[in-house]
Amino acid sequence: MSGDEMPWNTRPANTGNLILIGMMATGKSSVGAVLAEQLGYELVDLDHEIIRKEGRSVSEIFAEEGEGYFRAVETEVLRQTVQSSRQVIATGGGAVLAPVNRGMMIENGIVVALSATAEDIISRVAGDNKRPLLAGNAEERVRRILEERKDAYSFAHCTVDTTDLSAAQVSLHILMHYRVLAFKHVG
Repeated sequence: MSGDEMPWNTRPANTGNLILIGMMATGKSSVGAVLAEQLGYELVDLDHEIIRKEGRSVSEIFAEEGEGYFRAVETEVLRQTVQSSRQVIATGGGAVLAPVNRGMMIENGIVVALSATAEDIISRVAGDNKRPLLAGNAEERVRRILEERKDAYSFAHCTVDTTDLSAAQVSLHILMHYRVLAFKHVG
């Protein structure tokens, strides 16, 4: 492979979407809003789309239907969303768990993983009772989920550590990566 060629997982068919993945509280929604404004793209927050489709909160969906149902709806909403382009798509933290979702993401945009230290995530979610996966001991749950998902975000085209950075700083890092990756896919 020459230096100009890229591995298969860095060749999206559609570079018109910028897809943000990562653990909860890594800044996907807030960074997504900044990026959408800077790029002139539409912001699509998958969790908000699921809430709109279902007419109830994520916590209510988890409580009433279970995580399996939520993940199925998440896949359906993602499938509909990636049909368009010129979007910044902020996914839920667990959207990467389904292989079909990872495939849709990598085929339909530039995928950027946002990461943060466990301590930073814990401080960001402190007192947040709207995250169903954190019921009980939030610190213990965050560490367990991080361990379980440590390789789940590795398919991304690049990773940006959001620890101690503002949404504007993170978006600047992402824009540099995005423009380079999108340019390599043109022509």
